[in-house]
Amino acid sequence: MADDRNRSVRLLCRPKQLNTQGSDPGIQFWLIGSPFLPPLTVASFLRRIHGLPSSSSSLDFAKESEDLRTLIPKGFELIGALASGGDSVARAALDAALALRKLLYGEGTDRPLIGAVCGSDSGDMRFFVSESGNATSLESVASIIEERDSEKCLWENGCLLHCELPIKLPLYYPLKNPTDVEKAYVQTTEAVIAKLRDPQAVYMLETSNKTSQDIPSPVIIRGVQLDFYADLSKIKPLAEDDEGSDASCLSCSYFSVGSKAGSPVFSAENADTIQVSVLFNSLGTSSASTVPVAEYFPVEEEARLLVVDIKLDVLCYSSREVPLKYAVSNLIIPGLIDQLNTVQKLMLPNLLAQHPQLKSYHFSPPGILHPITVFYELSFGETEMKQVEVRRSLHSRLGLPYDRPLLRISNALDFSKLKSNDMVSLQKGSTLLRDVHIGIPSSGVAGGTVSLIQGSYEYFHYLHEGYNDSGWGCAYRSLQTIISWFRLQNYTSVEVPSHREIQQTLVEIGDKDPSFIGSREWIGAIELSFVLDKLLGVTCKVINVRSGAELPEKCRELALHFENQSTPVMIGGGVLAYTLLGVDYNEASGDCAFLILDPHYTGSDDLKKIVNGGWCGWKKAVDNKGKNFFLHDKFYNLLLPQRPNMNSKRNLSDLVFNYGGCLASDLVDLMKSRMKSKATLWQSNVTWRKE
Repeated sequence: MADDRNRSVRLLCRPKQLNTQGSDPGIQFWLIGSPFLPPLTVASFLRRIHGLPSSSSSLDFAKESEDLRTLIPKGFELIGALASGGDSVARAALDAALALRKLLYGEGTDRPLIGAVCGSDSGDMRFFVSESGNATSLESVASIIEERDSEKCLWENGCLLHCELPIKLPLYYPLKNPTDVEKAYVQTTEAVIAKLRDPQAVYMLETSNKTSQDIPSPVIIRGVQLDFYADLSKIKPLAEDDEGSDASCLSCSYFSVGSKAGSPVFSAENADTIQVSVLFNSLGTSSASTVPVAEYFPVEEEARLLVVDIKLDVLCYSSREVPLKYAVSNLIIPGLIDQLNTVQKLMLPNLLAQHPQLKSYHFSPPGILHPITVFYELSFGETEMKQVEVRRSLHSRLGLPYDRPLLRISNALDFSKLKSNDMVSLQKGSTLLRDVHIGIPSSGVAGGTVSLIQGSYEYFHYLHEGYNDSGWGCAYRSLQTIISWFRLQNYTSVEVPSHREIQQTLVEIGDKDPSFIGSREWIGAIELSFVLDKLLGVTCKVINVRSGAELPEKCRELALHFENQSTPVMIGGGVLAYTLLGVDYNEASGDCAFLILDPHYTGSDDLKKIVNGGWCGWKKAVDNKGKNFFLHDKFYNLLLPQRPNMNSKRNLSDLVFNYGGCLASDLVDLMKSRMKSKATLWQSNVTWRKE
């Protein structure tokens, strides 16, 4: 290897879950950069997930290239690989990056590539660089620069281009030889690709920000003005005089909306977005034909017409300095062609059966600086097992937690809303207060550690929407608040149920008699767990204490719940129910406080009145006047909803609820027994504890 030179690798992030202890030698991560960033700048690390059956450390380059071609938006590219081992494996990392680039971008590259290594003992990363992808000469990098403001580095001078293109593909095939439909599909796809590159094609570009007072006029770019062979990394900004001479030479900055009041927020969601529309011009001279031509094809056998509907949806990243014509020809059109080829490959195996309902979605998951694009097959819904496996592999590649719905369709970027005035829209028809605990006074626990729910919820309480449930509906209201949390975190699209719908659910599962519907009977933690499982598929843990005096002993366990699960907790004791939003706990002294959201409030949705009245606030087990908040002569059940594992499909024969380590078989027997006796669990002699 060559001597060190004054070269630097810039890191906008570090690889997630980098753990080489005991890992197989070989490629662990792909390094992603951009021609619009300084050379050797790493914008993200994407985990390698596909190996050959013969060896887990052997790469399946074909599958890796298929995944990354869809996942990485145009404007980003593979610039290296990271392998586990010492400096000697840097060349293997570089060879792997070269091989994958060949599959992704074709022959040859004049980009400098990175071969990174991570020691299996120390975990330290070292970087080696090869100029122009020449693996015979490697230079050890002298320094590594970790950017403090990565989002600013990526988005201050960056923008997005978005193009949607619905297409109907008419396919004729003979009934005697139905496999000819595949050939017809390939030919039709090739015709569409040729049309995208046709000099008569027209592309209209406009801003997606319709709220700005000074909206730039749309720009029309014709196919004859495009340049498909430009090197984006070498394109220089045009002078202002040049920009005015030809609309196609305008740079992407033409559509910049300008700085807003206050500090700008740098992210994919807040980036300037240019909307690109494809207009196929049927008038004028075409490269395909100079005059209209009518041809006669004699039909010697019966034929059938199959129309395939597809919708391409491409998202690209660009520097604002890039001229629009280069952005269209080198980003948008290649992106559309890649999607056409991807859809073709996915469609062909089942074209004559029930061909897949494919749709691409764009996401900006936390911790990933650039957006990603994913194809979902929607024929059987999001919970179908094949869909689940796709999400599981994506979470693995991106280093995302498995219990967060980050790649659910409900979390996809919606470009129709991102630039609207109400970027954070309320639930349709909802007038409820949200997150009423924010800004309340401190608990008064000296030296305590505060552990709170994460995410938004809505405050349901007595008499909401004029429904009189005073004196019996507190647990129903706590359940509604909990379900609103799961809705607002996009775990479910189920509407928050009414009291009657909650009762109907308990009757449907056999827990209650039909006479329960429309009654004013109380429900408790166990009924809430049944409803959460039935309506949302949410499992729960239950903590049982014999007296309110024992609740402070559970603060450590509750703190762990809020740190790991972060969901609202229902506390039921006697005839009262509360919603717990957090705890403040001093482990050394044992002093603690509970952040209580009280559903017994009967007033108007006046935030000041609610906070000042103590309906949402910190409560100590014993206040400064010696009064007990939790009754010592009552037992309490605490219901701890668990975040669903969004990437696994639950087998109904598996554990339905996890009550502190209680065996599934024992729990099922208890549930069956309860169904027969109608006795409440907390009135039985069974005590469920998490040891």
